Amino acid sequence: MDKVKANLLKVQQNIEKAAYKSGRKPADIILVAVTKTVESDTIAFTHEQGISNFGENRVQQLKRKMESLPEANWHLIGRLQTNKVKDVVGKVSLIHSLDRWNLAEELNRRGEFLGVKVPTLLQVNISGEEQKAGITAGEAEVFLDSLGQLKNLRIYGFMTMAPWLDNVEEARPIFKELFQLKEKLKHQKHSNVELKYLSMGMSQDYEIAIEEGANIVRVGSAIFSGE
Repeated sequence: MDKVKANLLKVQQNIEKAAYKSGRKPADIILVAVTKTVESDTIAFTHEQGISNFGENRVQQLKRKMESLPEANWHLIGRLQTNKVKDVVGKVSLIHSLDRWNLAEELNRRGEFLGVKVPTLLQVNISGEEQKAGITAGEAEVFLDSLGQLKNLRIYGFMTMAPWLDNVEEARPIFKELFQLKEKLKHQKHSNVELKYLSMGMSQDYEIAIEEGANIVRVGSAIFSGE
């Protein structure tokens, strides 16, 4: 656990530096600790160190880990199948991976059934990689325009993933483009939309993402490697 504590301190220091570099305060940045492959005792220890937001890629793992630490804020950051919607709506703090219209409809249906609003981020595939999910930047405005009919869905911002690059500086234009998209669209009047979050940046590139406007970063191995 000493390794996790040391890693976490380093990540927090890096977030602080990147936040100040971007003209913001460290408190403006939400650190989501990604718990893929991480066991419950390590997650509980990390929570004791002051981390309250945790993210999981797979719904089955998310359910198990939420049960072990229900007081934390849990985020679904991986792709969501429509048949798993019932397992996350009303239970997670934020769904980062809304990437298609039929999923939006299913989330809305479940929210309506439970009488809750469903908090999501719209996943945008800025890099254009075929293996990555998400709508294109050009589709984002039309998607937001259509949300008025989905009364129980709420979009609070955008999420993206940069490619894995040997030179992380090459990811900077991707993060910059998503920030510019948010700035372009945030003043438009869209029902059920409040573009306040940018979830971008993972262990390899979270500092650059923050410098380019991220206020949610999803960090796993940089915290938990060598646990």
